[in-house]
Amino acid sequence: MDELDLLKKDWNKDDNKYPKLTYNEIYKMILKKSSSIVKWIFIISLLEFAFWTFISFLLKDTEGLKRFDQFDADAIFIPLIVIGYIVLALFFYLFFRNYRRISTTDNAKVLMENILKTRKTVKQYVAFNLIYLVIATFVAIYVELNQDQLLIDQIKQASANGEVFKFYAIFIIVAVLFLAAAIGILLLFYWLVYGILLKRLNRNYKELKKLEV
Repeated sequence: MDELDLLKKDWNKDDNKYPKLTYNEIYKMILKKSSSIVKWIFIISLLEFAFWTFISFLLKDTEGLKRFDQFDADAIFIPLIVIGYIVLALFFYLFFRNYRRISTTDNAKVLMENILKTRKTVKQYVAFNLIYLVIATFVAIYVELNQDQLLIDQIKQASANGEVFKFYAIFIIVAVLFLAAAIGILLLFYWLVYGILLKRLNRNYKELKKLEV
């Protein structure tokens, strides 16, 4: 239970030993809490980016990625990577801008609007990451099917044996299962981290609505 909840609980008691806070004092408490939450959203998004960048460097020398480096697919992967970095940089800017706006807000109505904008930005950020993962996975599968000589030979062998449909079916099922597992892990992470922060932010929004009544 946070500071504001404790004060609200005390206000409901019959005795008068607890001070009655003014509108502005309550507003400032909600503003401080909201600003802190949005700051953590910005920080965590940067830490998440740093984590995945670090992981990509660790996996750079693995056999699977080395095999991808041999494919003639720079015309596909480089634009995809550049677009990903540009969009992520835009989201980082939006998170920081939301934090600055909330920190300097001077009335409840504007703060409520900024909270809604922040929630929308976080949801768009999560959606982009998941969609980007799906697109990148299917692009990688397309490149592999067309340029991985070992895979091409297996397809030819399956075709010669009359099992090409079975081969593609197993390949697609395995790929979808791996993709579903990756999406599930990301969704769990986003729910545990951003979901909790957004829930707290939503509580602040509801408190502001009560102040405006």
